[in-house]
Amino acid sequence: MGTIETLLTGPLDGIPSTVVVIDILRATTSICAAFEAGAEEIVPLSDRDEATLKRYRDRGYLTAAEWLGEKIGGAECGNSPTEYMAMDLNGKRIAYSSTNGIGCILGSASARRVILGGFCNISALVKLLSDQPTDDLTLRCSGWRGSVSLEDTLFAGALAKRLIDTGLYTTDDDATNMAITLWEAAKDDSYGYLQRASHVQRLQKIGTDKDIRFALKEDTTSKVPILADGNILKAICK
Repeated sequence: MGTIETLLTGPLDGIPSTVVVIDILRATTSICAAFEAGAEEIVPLSDRDEATLKRYRDRGYLTAAEWLGEKIGGAECGNSPTEYMAMDLNGKRIAYSSTNGIGCILGSASARRVILGGFCNISALVKLLSDQPTDDLTLRCSGWRGSVSLEDTLFAGALAKRLIDTGLYTTDDDATNMAITLWEAAKDDSYGYLQRASHVQRLQKIGTDKDIRFALKEDTTSKVPILADGNILKAICK
């Protein structure tokens, strides 16, 4: 039986079998949306300077970069899942950077398997982790610049609860049990519950409420992004 640990913030401890990286608002949701819109590959960028973006643009990549919630100069796209869902990205390769999520993805590369999750692909995640169970699973929340975020914690609770209900996973981890408790309190109105979340308030101030609502919808895609050899690829779970 697999065990679940939740990392609400901070670096990995050891080398877990599988890490699920969570950045609900908005990186992991946006990456899933980009694959749903047809993207072929996403390169996570630790640098977001103009020279880096230009180098990838000159190689035929669509460039996407965000800092503190807003698209940065020199990038063609920002970090909006609704923007990606409205685009035809068939066959496109994207060079992508964000405030929190990309650092968390790259910082998880030591794990034997790194997958990306959100409410948008929760059923596909559960299927993947049930069909290919792992002896130890870390749910790693990106948070906000080193601090815990409520929205990532809620999703960790939602995912952990579903996995435990399969009978294939268990937990004795306080952070996981806390996340499940929060999810049980919020699940009937997660949007309303998250009005107290600092990042929700931050995004609403810059006019991205539609992204928040989209990020809380379950199963808008069956694609599960996977980090492989430094790039993000998609796995399709039906």
